[in-house]
Amino acid sequence: MTSASMTLGTQGLGCMGMSEFYGATDETEARATLERALDLGVVMFDTADMYGIGANETFLRPFVRAHRDRVVIATKFGYTRTPEQPNDWSIDNRPEFIKAAVDRSLARLGIDCIDLYYMHRRNPAVPLEESVGAMADLVTAGKVRWLGLCEVSADELLAAHAVHPITALQSEWSLFTRQIESSVLPAVKKLDVTIVPYAPLGRGMLTGQAFTQNLTDSDYRPQFPRFAAENRAANLRLVAKIEEAAAALGVTPAQLALAWLYAQSRKLGVKAVPIPGTRKRTRLEENVAAASLRLSDEVMAALEPLAAAVQGVAV
Repeated sequence: MTSASMTLGTQGLGCMGMSEFYGATDETEARATLERALDLGVVMFDTADMYGIGANETFLRPFVRAHRDRVVIATKFGYTRTPEQPNDWSIDNRPEFIKAAVDRSLARLGIDCIDLYYMHRRNPAVPLEESVGAMADLVTAGKVRWLGLCEVSADELLAAHAVHPITALQSEWSLFTRQIESSVLPAVKKLDVTIVPYAPLGRGMLTGQAFTQNLTDSDYRPQFPRFAAENRAANLRLVAKIEEAAAALGVTPAQLALAWLYAQSRKLGVKAVPIPGTRKRTRLEENVAAASLRLSDEVMAALEPLAAAVQGVAV
C-alpha cells in the first residue's frame, strides 16, 4: 500500500477511555466493542503510551495480535508519565527518548511494527528536525510504517514534512472547536496529509449527555473549562440547538456532530478520519453510521455560528 489515506478508513476508534480518564470500564464490553468495530469496517485503533501509563497498549495487545493483518494500530510518544509519577506531564522529544519509547510500545502491543507513530506533543526545546529525524530512523529500521504529529502548527507541519513525509496530523476538531480550519488545514491540504480529529464529540459534550451524566472522581472532564459550572448554562443552550437540529433530521446529536465534521472536511478539501472514543457497542454503531449521513447547506448554515459562542477554552 502506497498511501495511508487509502488504509486508515473513514472513521477510527479512540481507545483512551478503555483504560483511563473517563471512569471505570467494563472490560468485557470494551473488548466486544473492539471486535464490533472491526466488523463494521473500522480499521484504525488509536492509543498512546501514556494512556493508563502503558495499560491501554497492553489492553489492546490480544486484539491487535489476533487481527494483525486487518488492524492499523496508531500510538504515540512524548509524555513522560510513570506509575511512580502519574502526574508528570513533561514532554520529551529527544531522539534517545523516542528510540526507547518505541521499543516499549512494541513490547506492550506484542508486535514488531507500529503502523502510525505520532509525536504526542511538541517540546520546542528540542529541534523539530532532530525529533522527526529520529522518527524517520524508526521507519528505516522497520519499527514504524508511517509518521504522525499531534497539535502542531502549520509551520511545524511543513518543517517536519521536509524531513520525512508526515502521513497524519491529529488535532482537536469538532463543531465546537474549529481553530485549525484557518491556521493548520491549509497546510494539511497542501501536503495531502490526513487530518485525524480527536475529541470530535467534544469529549461527550456534543452527544447531549455529558452534562446529565454523574461524572465520577476518576473522570477528568470536570477539569476542562467548558464543563465548569460558570460555563454550563451557556454551553447547554448551544447543545440544545444541536439536539433540536438532530431531532428534526431523525438522527442523534452525536451523529449530527460527526456528519458536520465529514461535511466540513469535504468543503475544505481535506481527508478526515475522526476517532470518536467509546467503550460501548451501541455508541460505536451510532458513530459509524454517521459517516453515511449528508447534511444540507441549510443545516450547515444553522450550525455555523455555534463554535464562536462556546464558553471556555477546549483544554
